[in-house]
Amino acid sequence: MDKIQMTTPLVEMDGDEMTRILWSMIKEELLLPFIDLKTEYYDLGLEHRNETDDQVTADSANATKKYGVAVKCATITPNAARMDEYHLKEMWKSPNGTIRAMLDGTVFRAPIIVKGIEPCVKNWKKPITIARHAYGDVYKASELKIKGAGKVELVYTAEDGSETRELIHNFTNAGVVQGQHNLNSSIESFARSCFTYALDVGQDLWFATKDTISKKYDHTFKDIFQEIFDAEYKDAFEKAGITYFYTLIDDAVARVMKSEGGYIWACKNYDGDVMSDMISSAFGSLAMMTSVLVSPSGYYEYEAAHGTVQRHYYKHLNGEETSTNSVATIFAWSGALRKRGEIDNNQLLMDFADKLESACIQTIEDGKMTKDLALITSISNPTVLNSQDFIRAIRQKLEELL
Repeated sequence: MDKIQMTTPLVEMDGDEMTRILWSMIKEELLLPFIDLKTEYYDLGLEHRNETDDQVTADSANATKKYGVAVKCATITPNAARMDEYHLKEMWKSPNGTIRAMLDGTVFRAPIIVKGIEPCVKNWKKPITIARHAYGDVYKASELKIKGAGKVELVYTAEDGSETRELIHNFTNAGVVQGQHNLNSSIESFARSCFTYALDVGQDLWFATKDTISKKYDHTFKDIFQEIFDAEYKDAFEKAGITYFYTLIDDAVARVMKSEGGYIWACKNYDGDVMSDMISSAFGSLAMMTSVLVSPSGYYEYEAAHGTVQRHYYKHLNGEETSTNSVATIFAWSGALRKRGEIDNNQLLMDFADKLESACIQTIEDGKMTKDLALITSISNPTVLNSQDFIRAIRQKLEELL
């Protein structure tokens, strides 16, 4: 068959460790044989980020603004151990945090539903979508190690030179301090993205923070959501027969566990990071969740919601066989290709993305899967495949569908 043509490139952001290995396999087996793949490539592997003083991360985000659609591999956010392992110049910030800050918007994450992989929470009958704010909080925080006794304050200096101060703590010995921020404009974009998405899919929207403790920071989120809902979306929600409600984050967790699913749960940045992992794991696997950053400016960045699978990477380096689930990374590619097709009016590319996802699901439902799924499936006598053979099995199914 002739390869499917692309008219506009995707922004391709390569990553780290085992997901980088899978990235190459996916392109070789599932994309390049079928598509005349056009991408603008950026290496966000930790070594290259270090070589470029992390400029490559900003460059990839700017390229996403240029082309509109990006696909990203999982990347390392370094800690102290990674500083030594990779001989880093400094402890670079999360590339996801940098990209999300530059693009703004909201990250929507939903589990990939497959027959034979039942949720751990027995009453969950429908997918639960996490809407994660994509700017600020701990991902753009400034931090200090406090060496000894002293006073730490928040200081706001207005343009006219006037100051407002708030005591954080009078330290009597060593400790740590962290300063977070957010922007009303970003919170407003977050709210509108969530309300619009809820109307698009016809699902109830929950929003949860901890405003009883954070009476200014979290309360601002709560107030902005409510103001925008009342002014712009209340009537539309009533006509659609869906609801919006706010609750505390701990109450939301309790409600989620007893619900049937089928709604959108909007969370602040860090809360969404944690809760999306809980949802994906409970629905089957961290590698069975879609993730897309939707910017109010019309930019889309697709990625896997999980990390770089470090343990499997070290096994791979030692020549040992791995059985690493590549579904979320494949769905990042399919999501980006579909969106590229939508924007470019390229129906063949959109159809290919649909068939690639169907091939993944049908392969698993046929009983061919990676070890993480084989341990939890209700399918009898599943065939456990290694990382590459699983991708090859998907290719075989894809060729049948094509």
